[in-house]
Amino acid sequence: MGTDIVTALLVDDQELVRSGLRRILRRKDGIAIVAECSDGDAVPAAVAEHRPDVVVMDLRMKRVNGIEATRALTAGAGPPVLALTTFSDDELLSGVLRAGAAGFVLKDSPAEELIRAVHAVARGDGYLDPSITGRVLSTYRTAAEEPAGGAVDELTPRELDVLRLMAKGRSNAEIADELVISGVTVKSHIGRIFLKLRLRDRAAAIVYAYQHGIVAAR
Repeated sequence: MGTDIVTALLVDDQELVRSGLRRILRRKDGIAIVAECSDGDAVPAAVAEHRPDVVVMDLRMKRVNGIEATRALTAGAGPPVLALTTFSDDELLSGVLRAGAAGFVLKDSPAEELIRAVHAVARGDGYLDPSITGRVLSTYRTAAEEPAGGAVDELTPRELDVLRLMAKGRSNAEIADELVISGVTVKSHIGRIFLKLRLRDRAAAIVYAYQHGIVAAR
């Protein structure tokens, strides 16, 4: 794992859920919880004070939900958001994707999955829980607003390779190893992919890849 510690802010209105997350996200796994919020309205102040690397965000909260809180963070160039969801949260899932969440994981996922997701989002990768990919695509396709994006044929063969591996959940380092190129080159390819397809972030690129048949839904 290395010596770097990822700092996380937990946002959930249920103490029981936060307690469970505290037991999973531990320093021995490279994660330190620096603060907790019981509602979305407390997130901006907590982020300003503690400057976490990742915000682990519940979607359903009483005063300010996860969509609004995520939108406020992304608009202000805040830390990446890992959204916690359930299979019944289709509408909120679509909303938080559009709000700019970098990753999505089910609340009842195995501990290893959540740890992996936190680290992926912290290093700038997108993350889709394998068991929720189909739900993400379904809610995205049925949403009223059409997703942004340019034409696939604008991409070079190598950019298509990078996009395909991104959609399969590979990190930048893993993409570099698989394609035998440098990490800097991978970042350059990703930047051009975002520009050509008019996509805002890695999560949107992953969804685009599934929507356009670049990879098959699991």
